[in-house]
This record gives sequence, structure tokens and C-alpha cells, in this order.
Amino acid sequence: MANPARPTNAAEAIAYVREHGFSDVKVGVFDIDGVFRGKYMAREKFESALEKGFGFCNVVLGWDSNDQLYDNTSFAGWHNGYRDAEARFLPETMRIIPLEDGMPLFIGEFAGDAEAYCPRGTLRRVIKRAADMGYKVSAAAEFEFFVFDETPHSVREKRFRNLKNITPGFFGYSMLRAGVHADFYQDLLQMCREMDMEIEGLHTETGPGVLEAAIKVDEALAMADKAALFKTYTKILAQKRGWMATFMAKWSHDWPGQSGHLHASLSDLKTGKGVFHDPSKPHAMSDEMRWFVGGQQALMPELLAMIACTVNSYTRLIPGFWAPTDASWGVENRTCALRVIPGSEKSQRVEYRVAAADINPYIALAAAIGSGLWGIENRIEPDAPVEGSAYDKKFPKARQLPRSLWDAAQRLKASKAARSLFGDAFVEHYAATREWEEREFRRTISDWQLERYFEII
Repeated sequence: MANPARPTNAAEAIAYVREHGFSDVKVGVFDIDGVFRGKYMAREKFESALEKGFGFCNVVLGWDSNDQLYDNTSFAGWHNGYRDAEARFLPETMRIIPLEDGMPLFIGEFAGDAEAYCPRGTLRRVIKRAADMGYKVSAAAEFEFFVFDETPHSVREKRFRNLKNITPGFFGYSMLRAGVHADFYQDLLQMCREMDMEIEGLHTETGPGVLEAAIKVDEALAMADKAALFKTYTKILAQKRGWMATFMAKWSHDWPGQSGHLHASLSDLKTGKGVFHDPSKPHAMSDEMRWFVGGQQALMPELLAMIACTVNSYTRLIPGFWAPTDASWGVENRTCALRVIPGSEKSQRVEYRVAAADINPYIALAAAIGSGLWGIENRIEPDAPVEGSAYDKKFPKARQLPRSLWDAAQRLKASKAARSLFGDAFVEHYAATREWEEREFRRTISDWQLERYFEII
């Protein structure tokens, strides 16, 4: 199925839908947790919404990933009747869905007073900040995800225990596993090409049924669209064949967690030349790149809630499991939270390795990029790069990451830099949603607690 030219305006989007005879289209917005919420919409209503905007129930910004209503936020709640929020569709985000006979799909974002809370809008504001500084931001994302020979019904019947992975054991970069399941690999690669979220690398990782996909680099906002759609449609593709894919940060204590590493670089808006590369400097890091890394390192403890966004995220951030535990950086050092990757003027970049697969790509990229821009604005110098294992180093308190989602939310609320970068409204709302998530966790009586205390205590 050919990938059509992307519309650049409402008229072109309307023309495409009409010319191909679609009576309906698919539309959606991404919520605070990065969950895609949407519906089928009749063509006539879609055309009107493209030109005039539309209303989307603000509950999408007022509930959690389990559709439970926040009781601690001011924007959406019973106090305002969960009114409609202003929203707009974005013609340039159109995809065809090969799994639905080429049905057009459009991403939306919130507008009006809701825009301050919108994940996509938050990233867009950060990218505008970069443009005002004279930079274009390029980004890439890579996700690890486990695949199971299970269904949404079977995992619940099993209470998420004794699940069957599509392959057993450790076997990273396995040509054997990839050959046996080549049909799934090919279906995934083809779907991503047709939906303009092309994968440039796909392989098995270390663990049963775990894959890693690297999405091809693009402008940062487009990359966030691709990353968010990739997570949704990978799960759809798996479920359509009777499997399930999970992007949890860590689904089992027996296996490493699942990363969602983000790569970023800056180029000059006028010349297009990469600004991170300077062969006269140590590690070929320009002043701008050094300050960018300095900002990322300095603000990582304050912004961690925007990256490690679930209770489960913090089970991954432990020594020895390919995940960082402190705000560290190094050159080609995968034990650090930030990995500087030297290269040419076009390829030199920094990898934000603290991120897991459970990220909301819009919010995580906003944090990773925004903190780097703040570093350039304030000429923040990073620490000396870590040599050897970062797990063996003792870091000062300022570099230690919060150990729980609650603590991370408190650091975010208290961050003056976060409020400057993302706005008071977003910081207050988002931090409250993370506090809610932690409270929901604390209410739960886990199997561990029952096994430990039921008889003995």
C-alpha cells in the first residue's frame, strides 16, 4: 500500500478523504499517560472540525490510564462538569492505517485553555523555544518491548502470572528467533513504513520474547508523533494475531527492564549545520553540546517524573540492569544516564538513557530537550564524564535521582526551571497526576504483602 503525500493544510486533507471515497476517518489525541484516545468520525463532521475546531471531553486530561478520575486537579473535574475542551486536528499528521484498508488517521491536540495541559502542546512550546534560540531539534527513539503468546483475556485469567513469551530464554541479536518469527517482523516493518514511522533497526534483545525497534530520526515533534503511534500500533498488530506486546518499564523481576532511549541533536535553523560537533574540543563536543548535556544532567532529578512516569518505572532504575541510577554522563558509556555519541557534524548527538519504554513520548522529549536548551541558555557546565562503570561511582546528592514517583513529583513541583520551561499550569497538573498514580498504588494490597504478612504477622 503506497504511503500518500502528507497534507499540509485542511483543504488538502479534505480533498484526500473525498477523492478516496472515505465516509469516515479515524481521529485521536494522546492523553497525559501517552494513551491514544479517539474515535471514528463521519467525513462531514471531520471536515467541519478541520476548519472550525471541535470539542473533546476534557476528561481525557482528567483521568488516569485506567479511566479513574483524578480528585486533585483543577482543570478537569466534577466541579466544571467535565465540559468539552477546545481541540484541533492536524492535517500534516495524516496516516493511512494498513490494518484498516487504508483508513485515514489524524492526530489532534488540545487548544484554548486546555493547550497549557496538552502533552503535544507542551513539546511544541519547547520546540518553539529552540526555534527562538535559532535551533532546529532532531530526535530519534528506540523502544524495547516484550511479546507474549497471550490475549487481553488470558493475561487477566492468569492474573498476569506464568505468562508465555513468544520465545524462551536469553538470546540477544538472534537471527534464529528473527527467522522463526520473520512474518511478524516483516508485518511490523511494513506497517511502520506505510504509517510513516519507519524502523531503521529491529532485533531481539536479551530476554524471552523481547524486541528492540529503533525509529528513524526526524524533527522532534514529528518523532514524538511517530513514537506514540508506534507503541499503539505495535500492540494492535500483536493483538490481531493473538499475541500481546507490553511497553512496561519492567514487567518481571527476573528480566531486565525495557528502555525507551531518546536521541537528540540541534542544527542551525538558517544554515542547517549541526551545532553539536566541534573537532577542536574534547570529544568533539561544541560549547552548545556541552551546555546542553550540562542542563540535562542538572535538571534530570527535577524533571524525572516527566520521564519515569509510572510507579513501575522506578523498579527499572537499579544497578546492573542497563538502566542509570544517578544523573551521570559519559562518552559512549552505556552505564550513564546520558551517553554522548561522537560522530560527524550530522550525526553527533546525546542519548537520554534514563527513559524507559513506558514514557509518554511528548512529555519525555519535552523534558529531555527543554533541559538541554535551559543548559545552553544558562551555560551550565556538566561534571567530568564518567569513565568505567557509573554504578561504581559515588555521586553527590544533587545528582541522585528520586527513588519513587511521589518524590519525583515533589521535585517537579518545586522546580523553578520546570515552571519556566513548561508553564505553571502544566507542572501543577502533571505533578498532581503523578501523585494520584502513587496514591492508587498505595491503596493496592499486593500479592507480595499477602504472602509476607497474612499468616506470620
